[in-house]
Order: sequence, then C-alpha cells, then structure tokens
Amino acid sequence: MFLALLLSGVVTWQVIAHGPLARLDERLSRVLVDSVPRALSEAASDLGNLTVALPMLVCAMAYAVRRGRWAAALWAGLAMALVPLLVVPLKLWTARPGPLEPWAHGYFPSGHTATAMVAYTGAALLVSRRLLPVAVLLTAVTAAGLVLRGFHWPLDVLASVALCLPLLRWPVFAARYGRAAATRTDEPEH
Repeated sequence: MFLALLLSGVVTWQVIAHGPLARLDERLSRVLVDSVPRALSEAASDLGNLTVALPMLVCAMAYAVRRGRWAAALWAGLAMALVPLLVVPLKLWTARPGPLEPWAHGYFPSGHTATAMVAYTGAALLVSRRLLPVAVLLTAVTAAGLVLRGFHWPLDVLASVALCLPLLRWPVFAARYGRAAATRTDEPEH
C-alpha cells in the first residue's frame, strides 16, 4: 500500500508542477481522445457514475448483512463514503483543467474511477472473491472510457486507482475476518 500512496504522491506532484510526466500525459491524451466511437466511450465512463456503481455496492452490502457479515458491509460502505473526502479536496487543490475543457477545473483525480473501483471491488469482496476480476474489469473499462471520451487525462485515473487501493484494505480485512469468524462459529462444539 505504501507504493500506491507513493505513486499517488508522485503523480500529484507531476500534475501540480506540470512536470515531464504531466506533459507526456497530455500528449498521450490528445492521441487517445475520440479514438473510439463517443457512444462507446461514454457508455464505459458511465459505469463510474454514482447512480450506477453505488446501487451495486448497496445490494452487495445488503447481501452481506443478510449472511451475517455486517462488519464487512460496514467497512465497504465506509470505504465508499471516504472516496469524496479524499477526491474532492485534491480536485480543489490541484485545479487541473480537463482535456476537452481547459477553462474548467477539478479533473484530478478522477472521482468516477475512484467510485467504480471502490464500489465494484467492495461489492465483489462482499459477494464472492471470484468476482474480483469482474470488479477490476469494470474499473478498467470505466477508466478507459473516461480517457477515451476526453473526460479525464490518463494520470487522473491512475492517481485515483493509486489513491483508492489503501481504502480497499478495510473491506479486504473485514472480508477475511468475517470468513474466519463464520468458520469458527460453524464448527461443532465439543
């Protein structure tokens, strides 16, 4: 997790300082934006909307609570609640303009990527770890859609992933603890 935070810090520094990595990011974005049909990239980016991702997490939380895993559900919900508390101050502080809207500010880091990552990964951890590849795929599709549509720079989505990895430690821990506790209670008494 230290490496994720370090990556997030380096990317943030490069964006604020408009360093070589940020300049490369902007050149890469110019090549990528609209390289696929807008309808496709827009549909992909919509996976990071709260109205899409949050209901998925809420359903998974309800499922976990019903199965007696209320602590895991609570931690996943808490991780989701922390997303805006981490993302919004960084957006205000960096005031990075958008790829297609240089007059608008607040694009770094990507809130949609953070929402997708925490909601889909949290849901997968609550329902079944076998769904983790689906959560990773949904997050990657969201991030790609945001970049290809021109809603975010590539570093915006990379920073969100790095920033949110530590948030997912809590649901992972709660999922492990919940499974271990469930196994202990399922054992017959002697």
